[in-house]
Amino acid sequence: MSEVKVNKISPRSGTTVTLGDSGDTFTIPSGATITNSGTAAGFGSTGEISWDTTKKTSTFTAVSGVGYFCDTSGGAITVNLPAGTAGNSFAVADYTNTFQTNNLTISPNGSQKIGGTAEDAVLSTEGQSAYFVYVDDTEGWKNVIDSTSNIVGAPPYIVATGGTITTSGNCKIHTFTGPGTFTVCTAAANAADNIVSYVVVAGGGGGAQSRGGGGGAGGFREVVSPSSPYTGSPLNGYPSSPNRVTVTATAFPITVGGGGAGGTDAGPSVCGIGTSGAVSTFSTVTSAGGGGGAPGDANTAPYGPAVVQRTGLAGGSGGGGGSGNCGGGCGGAGNTPPVSPAQGFVGGNACGGSVKSAGGGGATAAGAGGPPGGCGGAGATSSINGTPTARAGGGGGGQGGGPSSGRAGGAGGGGPGGGTGNGDAGTVNTGGGGGGGGNPSGRDGGQGGSGIVIIRYKFQ
Repeated sequence: MSEVKVNKISPRSGTTVTLGDSGDTFTIPSGATITNSGTAAGFGSTGEISWDTTKKTSTFTAVSGVGYFCDTSGGAITVNLPAGTAGNSFAVADYTNTFQTNNLTISPNGSQKIGGTAEDAVLSTEGQSAYFVYVDDTEGWKNVIDSTSNIVGAPPYIVATGGTITTSGNCKIHTFTGPGTFTVCTAAANAADNIVSYVVVAGGGGGAQSRGGGGGAGGFREVVSPSSPYTGSPLNGYPSSPNRVTVTATAFPITVGGGGAGGTDAGPSVCGIGTSGAVSTFSTVTSAGGGGGAPGDANTAPYGPAVVQRTGLAGGSGGGGGSGNCGGGCGGAGNTPPVSPAQGFVGGNACGGSVKSAGGGGATAAGAGGPPGGCGGAGATSSINGTPTARAGGGGGGQGGGPSSGRAGGAGGGGPGGGTGNGDAGTVNTGGGGGGGGNPSGRDGGQGGSGIVIIRYKFQ
């Protein structure tokens, strides 16, 4: 047996090299490797395809035995077919899933046919791929495999849009300071990663008119998911809270409640109670607006007509009671309607005397009573957005009396009550209660702070 050793075989003329004659057999020994750096065609059984992985972006002529990835993102493409003989084959696939926008046209050679018709074929379905074999001159190129599905790799974690998006470690945070939609485009592959963390805070209640009680904080509800952990508030119920939200690939409307208006003092016979805040919602979770604070009744006989309402309004946290020479009013009930864990606390009870109104309730503490006016209840501190932040503090009671200042709002955005002026507003997007109006008459309560919704989940 003779042996030829060379490093390269090149044609003497032209561009084609022929190995042996018809009927010859070439044996590739065990352990040998043949590397194809070009396009392989005509190997294997009749109709088999070798794929050319260099995408096509313009009109080209197909070669039998080759499959092509066609990129029509820049415009339509035509595939010109060679003259077909029985057993020839070719295939095409939508490289960028744009066949529906810019079509792929397949044009037969001369009078040859595609599926029995001597006309062009047009592929116009997103993600389409097709495999053709030339059968005979009657049917011509026959489509033997046609896929109109668009199979893509699915990310293992939640993919979502909506609100202002930030990151903290391996988690994404969506913050809504107004109405919007949290849209889950893709759910996580692991079911546990679809349990999201959240904070839902409603709008705080408004403080009452002169010598009035502070507004209650908006209801505060929180769940810390084991999939996206952080330091939550005492209200989160981690790790076994009954209020978990498991998301699916759908849209979740978000409601962010506005703060209640502060009560106004338009005269001695007007009941200037604070307005309650509005609810905030996410999925099955609803936080109740904070209760409005009750006005003082320094105008009670013998000083003038009695003020009708001295009891704070109920809500996520209750509004503070109003002061009165004939006895102070009670604080409004918190956690109304009731949920577990509780979303807020009761407003403070006011003492007798015209400058001793109470603070509104907060997420983690009741509002304080006088004398000489009560502070708002403390809010809840959560690190859901990566930074410890207090929210949902009650508004301070209006103190009045000389140069003294109003009582402090609760930590978490509650507005302080007025001393000799109007009560301050609760901080925007904290759900803090508005401060009660100060002394003398003609002082208004502060507006409650608007709420907020924050959603957190693992994304990597």
